[in-house]
Amino acid sequence: MVVLDQKLSLGSVGRVAREGEGARLSDAARLRMARSRAYVERLLAEGRTVYGVTTGFGRFATQRIEPASVRDLQRNLLLSHAIGVGEPFGDDVVRAMMLLRAQSLAHGVSGIRPSVVERLLELLEAEVVPVVPSQGSVGASGDLAPLAHMSLPLIGEGEVRWRGEVRPAAGVLAELGLEPLVLEAKEGLALINGTQAMGAQLALLLLDARRLVSAVDVAAAMSVEALKGSHRPFLESVVRVRPHPGAVAVAANLRRLLADSDIQRSHVDCDKVQDPYSLRAVPQVHGATRDALAHVAGVLDIELDSVTDNPLVFDEDDEVVSAGNFHGQPLALAADYAAIALAELASISERRIEQMLNPALSGLPAFLAEQGGLHSGLMVSQYTAAALVSENKVLAHPASVDSIPTSANQEDHVSMGTHACRKARQVLDNVLWVVAIEVVSAAQALDFHLPLRPGRGVRAAYERVRTLVPHLDRDRLLRPDLERVRDAIRDGSLVAAVGELVGEVA
Repeated sequence: MVVLDQKLSLGSVGRVAREGEGARLSDAARLRMARSRAYVERLLAEGRTVYGVTTGFGRFATQRIEPASVRDLQRNLLLSHAIGVGEPFGDDVVRAMMLLRAQSLAHGVSGIRPSVVERLLELLEAEVVPVVPSQGSVGASGDLAPLAHMSLPLIGEGEVRWRGEVRPAAGVLAELGLEPLVLEAKEGLALINGTQAMGAQLALLLLDARRLVSAVDVAAAMSVEALKGSHRPFLESVVRVRPHPGAVAVAANLRRLLADSDIQRSHVDCDKVQDPYSLRAVPQVHGATRDALAHVAGVLDIELDSVTDNPLVFDEDDEVVSAGNFHGQPLALAADYAAIALAELASISERRIEQMLNPALSGLPAFLAEQGGLHSGLMVSQYTAAALVSENKVLAHPASVDSIPTSANQEDHVSMGTHACRKARQVLDNVLWVVAIEVVSAAQALDFHLPLRPGRGVRAAYERVRTLVPHLDRDRLLRPDLERVRDAIRDGSLVAAVGELVGEVA
């Protein structure tokens, strides 16, 4: 179980989000929160004016709220702000949101009772997942609408997914023997002022992207062998004189994947001088994506250990500060960068697909069909790849350059970070399909080189693919083939099969 008193890792987020692991507050975190809460209670007793505690929100910040109405204020906040629309986030995203919100509150500078966070973690452990619509956040005062939907079940409102069914939260709480919470001053605001819808999406995106970047190196190596490409551009001496970390890692992967190749030896004396860039520049292009994702991971690493509430309660300094930690700009820029970087993987992959399917470029049968004309082979798979690459060009337009004022111009600059993260996820899903098309195409092309065998790592990938997809000797439905390979890329089993033979593909 993850203990919320230490820095969260991406791995721990993944385990809680996707493997059902729970989380709990440490004693130290509970103590910090109790002390912070006691300070808020003291402010209330003294009758001080504090934003979100004894005032309204946003444009209503100057509207004082009487002590008798403080509980109503917090409940009304959740109800009024839960106005998201669109398809719900997946359960993994919502579970990650719950964990990250609890982690932020556990720092003890939000003035919230430990019991509120413990209830959130109880729902997490019971696998009660709030239904959270994916659209409606501008990523400025945090992810207000998504976090409000996430928090509704705490007060017995909204809907949850439990045991495979979507049900009213009140009924599920009753079955679990839990009473709805009555939120006290500041607590509703503390639950929804934060960047956790952005952070959850970005964390899961990075976990999936790490698998993808290894798989796309495998796909490229398969294409190099299928097209009888040179291995020399991947020499250590080449990347040593331009040592971007990503390029160094990719070149090392390719050298391992291509080692001991019969195909390479068969054309060692050919008269071809240079390969196209989509083969020759794989370390530079794939590597740049890796370096971009490393930057994004650095941003997220800070965010996972941050407080994004407002106002911040510093009891030791006798201070409550209204500031801007809820603003999603760091994550918005990072998500846009990730989308651009991932889109490039599909772009170069599609060019390798074209190299293999075009007989004028490959020297192989047109569209890798056994009987071209009667059969179309993989012709239209390139159309699909091209469509996805083109779609990614639209999705890669940065959301973070946009802003639109909200709350009567009180919140006059917003990040659009949640939008950026949603777009980045769609880009990654599109890339998975394109890389699957490349892998299927390369396996088909390698069949035409038999009995020559490719490099050891490529051979392992080819053999794994052939357990999923048979050789295409005549036209058949290709979608199921692509789906099986896409799933093997996504779950890491394709790369794992290669790693068993040549060692880890970094």
